[in-house]
Amino acid sequence: MRGNKMKALYLAGMALALVAPSVAFAHGPTRQKTTKSIEINAPAAKVWRVIGNFQDMNWCEDVAKTTGTGGNEPNTATRVLTLKGGATVKEDLTRYEPKEMLYGYFTDKIDVKVLPVNDYSGVIQVQAEPGDKSKVVWEAAFYRGYMNNDPPPELSDAASLKAVNTLLQTRLDALKKKIEAMH
Repeated sequence: MRGNKMKALYLAGMALALVAPSVAFAHGPTRQKTTKSIEINAPAAKVWRVIGNFQDMNWCEDVAKTTGTGGNEPNTATRVLTLKGGATVKEDLTRYEPKEMLYGYFTDKIDVKVLPVNDYSGVIQVQAEPGDKSKVVWEAAFYRGYMNNDPPPELSDAASLKAVNTLLQTRLDALKKKIEAMH
C-alpha cells in the first residue's frame, strides 16, 4: 500500500513538472498603463469648455474631423475620429462627469498601424490649479498591438507604450497651445 502511494505521488510530481513550464509561458501580454499631464495657463472651466464635449476633438492637431452620435451620454455616445492621414478611430463614451470635468472612453476599432495597441481605454480630466491655471491629466490603459507571445518589435509592450505616450503628449501640447492662444 505504501509503495502505491509513493508511486502515485511520484507520478503526480512528474506530471506537474511536465505541465508547469508550459503554463508559465502560456500567458499573453500584460495590460499597460500610462499617465500624462500638462499645466495650462487658463482657468479649468475654460479648458473644460474646449475638451468637455466628447463629440468635438478639433483641439487635436492630428484629427481632421470628428463625427458622432449620442452627445455626452455614457454607454450611448460614440465618435469616429478621422485622422489627417485618413485613418479612422471609433470610440465609445463610458463615463461622463461634468462636475469633475472628466470623461472616460473605450476605443472600439483602431488599426495597429495607426496606434499599436488593443483594448485601449482612456480618461481625461481637467483639474483647477491655483492662480487661474489648470492641469489636464490623461490616463490610458491598453494591451500591446500583438496579443500573442513573441510580438514583433513594432507591436511590443515597449513600442505600444512609447506610441501612446507620444500621442497623449502631442495632444496635450496642442491643447495647451490652442487654449493659451485664446486666453
